[in-house]
Amino acid sequence: MNKMIKKILMTGAIGVWTLTLVGCGASKESITVYNWGDYIDPEVNDLFTEETGIKVIYSEYANNEEMYATVEPGNVNYDILVPSDYMVEKMIHNGMLEKIDTTQLTNYMHIDEEFKNLPFDPDDSYSVPYMWGTVGIVYNTKLVDKPVDSWDVLWDEKYKEQIFMYDSERDSIMVALKKLGYSMNTRDEKELEEAKELLIQQAPLVLAYVGDEGKGKMVNEEAALMIAWAGDAMVMMDENPDLAYAIPKEGSNYFVDSIVIPKGSKNIAGAHQYIDFLCRPEIAARNAEYIGYSTPMSAAKELLPEEIKNSEVAYPPKEMLNDEKMEMFNDPSDVIELYSSLWTQVKASN
Repeated sequence: MNKMIKKILMTGAIGVWTLTLVGCGASKESITVYNWGDYIDPEVNDLFTEETGIKVIYSEYANNEEMYATVEPGNVNYDILVPSDYMVEKMIHNGMLEKIDTTQLTNYMHIDEEFKNLPFDPDDSYSVPYMWGTVGIVYNTKLVDKPVDSWDVLWDEKYKEQIFMYDSERDSIMVALKKLGYSMNTRDEKELEEAKELLIQQAPLVLAYVGDEGKGKMVNEEAALMIAWAGDAMVMMDENPDLAYAIPKEGSNYFVDSIVIPKGSKNIAGAHQYIDFLCRPEIAARNAEYIGYSTPMSAAKELLPEEIKNSEVAYPPKEMLNDEKMEMFNDPSDVIELYSSLWTQVKASN
């Protein structure tokens, strides 16, 4: 994104903060934050420390499952995590989260109502929305010469070894289920088996199963098509104008990533301060512009450059999001072993 616009946008707010800086050099208070890679403007943590005196010890993970495997044993303590919807549900069910006292969050009022009382945390007791988005297909318009409106294109022999799929069992199986017309949350073993077979059929066409590195590869035109989160698509399209993004007509994943406080937090008060800071519209806008994902706060959205807040990639029409074909993941704990087995078979076939 245009970092110069970001700096101009935020100059006034930063000027106000610098008048109220705390002598943070003398403070030993800290919070530990575990977040997705590339999911915050790096300067935001420094601004939080300057304002509050609380040092941010920050580390990153690649996906929800990696985060869960790190924190579940209970021998590593964090104060802030940023899991996706279904993982929030799982962690609530397993008693792994502290309740969040929203009365301590002066900026909680800025969260849009449509992002409150969501199915994974119906009482808003354990999570505060951070970013949201969709999953679709990023494609190179120089290499793909027909409309991209269906998951079918990822099975087109014409694009053999020009396709990147996510190295993620949940996301890739979702694509196959949607192509077949099934819910991405199905527990039906027959439907899941069909999805596996479809992915095995596709495997010879796949150049690679990728993670974050796929973004740079698409920008460098190493492939024609790639499954992508909309926020990553925004960043890629900004760097390479020949790239475009589409949500297939069969439907897809509509997700919300939220901020939570895990059990074992050693600084719950500091964690609340950090959450409140991230909910400040100026900070939320700064993060949304930097990382490309969509803010759940209209007040923050209005601070974004026109080309971002008017983008249907970042902010698709509400009627699209309300379509029953757009789904949020729910907790797959009861079928996780089956998912893992199916995905192992798919990867072995490549």
